[in-house]
This record gives sequence, structure tokens and C-alpha cells, in this order.
Amino acid sequence: MEWHACLDEYEKLVRRMSTPRVVIDNTVCPTATLVKVDSARRHGILLDAVQVLTDLNLSIKKAYISSDGQWFMDVFHVTDLNGNKLTDESVISYIEQSLETTQPDRGQGFNGLTALELTGTDRVGLLSEVFAVLADLQCNVVEAKVWTHNGRIASLIYVKDCNSGSPIEDSQQIDRIEARLRNVLKGDNDIRSAKTSVSMAVTHTERRLHQMMFADRDYERKPILQHRADSPVVTVQNWVERGYSVVNVQSKDRTNLLFDVVCTLTDMQYVVFHATINTAGDNAYLEFYIRHTDGTPISSEPERHRVIQCLQAAVERRASEGVRLELCTDDRQGLLADVTRTFRENGLNVTRAEISTTRDMAKNVFFVTDAIGNLADPKIIEAVRQKIGLGKLKIKELPLIYHQKAEREEQAVGVGGTVLLSLGSLVRRNLYNLGLIKSYS
Repeated sequence: MEWHACLDEYEKLVRRMSTPRVVIDNTVCPTATLVKVDSARRHGILLDAVQVLTDLNLSIKKAYISSDGQWFMDVFHVTDLNGNKLTDESVISYIEQSLETTQPDRGQGFNGLTALELTGTDRVGLLSEVFAVLADLQCNVVEAKVWTHNGRIASLIYVKDCNSGSPIEDSQQIDRIEARLRNVLKGDNDIRSAKTSVSMAVTHTERRLHQMMFADRDYERKPILQHRADSPVVTVQNWVERGYSVVNVQSKDRTNLLFDVVCTLTDMQYVVFHATINTAGDNAYLEFYIRHTDGTPISSEPERHRVIQCLQAAVERRASEGVRLELCTDDRQGLLADVTRTFRENGLNVTRAEISTTRDMAKNVFFVTDAIGNLADPKIIEAVRQKIGLGKLKIKELPLIYHQKAEREEQAVGVGGTVLLSLGSLVRRNLYNLGLIKSYS
């Protein structure tokens, strides 16, 4: 009995040591909520913590990461997208529960859907062709995210059968979907690199998109469309005395920036031992002390150059190019095909898209430019809105992380009004979609 009792106490001690300890503090910092996480160190644990915060659309203004032996300590200074501290108890409780889970769920509530993964050469009108094929094959698009970078496109589309409302499991139907989408992606000049796959697996959408574009080697390609965003500055040096490689990233600040960088380092099999993240105005400064998973630093010039390329690509993939259009209307079969066809007929190129449906309502976001990547003509935007419906398709601006001047807001909006979403409704909507609260109104 004494031996079994000792084993029980030992198991309890191991559980306590392996379970992250989370403290959320609103008293220390006057401008941000502090989220402190202490845990045993394992590969990917930093990404898990950052993922929880960014999935709630929180802005990480500062962060300090340090590992001491086998112990890992993180401190995040977070706010909502409007720069306010976190006060919603349901949000705070969700953060605590999620971070204290040793193996958090990487999925985003897409059970019961079929996932379509697409990569290929981007071109004007490609998205309208994809959605037209899916509509013709009786596939109802429930959720989707589309990224473009350096002339390449990656998309993760979650669908269900229009008639039954169930996942698409018939092997012949899956083969038809894959074949027709592959033909669309190939076009006239992408015979080798166009890829499609169908999966029932639940995954984290943004991380999977990074993996898809990384596998497509978008970081090595030259952009086809004109690129207007300020490119991030990435440097990599070795600290020989301590056996670290030191990575510095300077970029315009935006939501999800830290996630994009940490996700890429993790998937490239690097471990972050120490890091400092600071933001000042519109700029972000990130410094990481990394090693390979086997404990060695970066060992060659080609590897160093590859890390720089990959991190630059990781930052640029989600950079918002063009005018942000938001579509909110009753969902129906063929809606996306009709909307994106209107974009194509008016010479608009979709550089990024986020598709979602809630209670039979379509809530979609499109970033559009002209055919060569320049800011779209406001007259064309207005004509498109007239065609689709002025009350349905609106011009919106990204929520402001920092106070910006009115003239910058007007430039980003172009035409139409500006609507800023409060974090309260945005975060509560995410919790509602996860099934963690009953209402987000």
C-alpha cells in the first residue's frame, strides 16, 4: 500500500509539473492585460499559447519568453483590437482554461465538414472559377480562407453536401471534386504545381495555410502582381558563445504577426528558448533566440538565407493588400460564385478572403486590388457594390490597433463609411462559434 501511495503522489506531482499555470492580471500594467504562463518546456508550447490568444483576435503588444532548463515562462501584454484591457469574464475564463490544457485542441470547430486544400498559380478570376465548380458539384461552402503571395494561392475550404447537409464521403464524388478543381488550378500554365486534396481531418486553418504555402515554396518565387506593402526586415546571426541563433524581425505591426512568425519557426523545427516582442506605434520588433530541435544553432549560410526568406514570406502572406469589402447577406447556393464572378467581370483581383456562415447568414471578407495589384478604382468598387447590393457589400476598414490619423483612415477606406468592430462582439462571436457561450449579441 505504501508503494502504491508513493506512486499516486508521484503521478500527482508529474501532473502538476506538466500542467501549465496561468495568471491573468489587470492591475500591473495600466495599458494592457498581462497573461503569464509557466509550464514544462516542450516543442510547440509557445505556439500553443500564442494560438489561443490570436484565435480570440487579441493584440499582443509586448511579450517576454524565457526558458530555464526544462521550464518555460511566458508573459504577454494583450489588449483587444481597439487597445482596451480585457474585462469580459467569459473571455478571461476561456483563456485560462485553454492555456492550462497540456494538449489544446488545434481545430476550430469544423467537425462534420469536408476540407478541401488547394494550391496553385494565382490569377484574376481564379476564385470565381473555384466557387463555380463547387456550386455545380452541389458543395455548400461553410467556411474558407484564401491567401495569396508571390503569385501563388493557397486555400482551405470547408464544405458539406447541399442536399443532405452532411460531409462529403462518397469516394467517387471526392474524385470528381478533386479532378475538376485541379483542372481549374492548372489553367494553361500550372500543370505541375497545382495541387488539390480532400480531408475529413480537423486542423487549425491558419497554421495549415502556412504549411501549404511553405510546401509550395512560395518564399522562393517572384511576385507576379505588384507588391505595395512594406517588406519586413529579417536578420539572423549566431551567438557562438551561447550556442543560439538570434533572429530579429522588424515589421509593421498587425494582428496575428507573432503567430505567423512562431508558427513558421515551429514548423521549420526550431525551438524558441528566449524572445522579446515590442511594439511602438505602427511598428513591431521581434527578437528570438533559437536552436534546432536537436539543440544546435543554424550552421550554414544557405540555411540562414532560407530562414530569412521563410520568415519574410510568413509575415507577407497575411498582409492586407487592397480594399477590404465585407459581404453580409442571406446565404444561398451559388452566392460565392456569383459575387466573385462580379469581381472578375470588373477586373478585381481577390488577394485574400475569409468566408464564414452563421445561422444561414453569409459573412464574408474580401481584399481586392485591380488586375496588376494596384488600389482598385473607387468607381469600379462602387459599380460592384451597386451590382451586388449596396446594403450587402460594404467597404470596411481593419480594426485599429493604435490610434491613427483620420486622413489615413480615409485613404484605407477609399469610399463609403468606416465601421470598427468592438472586440467584445468579435471575441464573443468566436466563443459562440466554439460552443462555449450561448449568445454573443
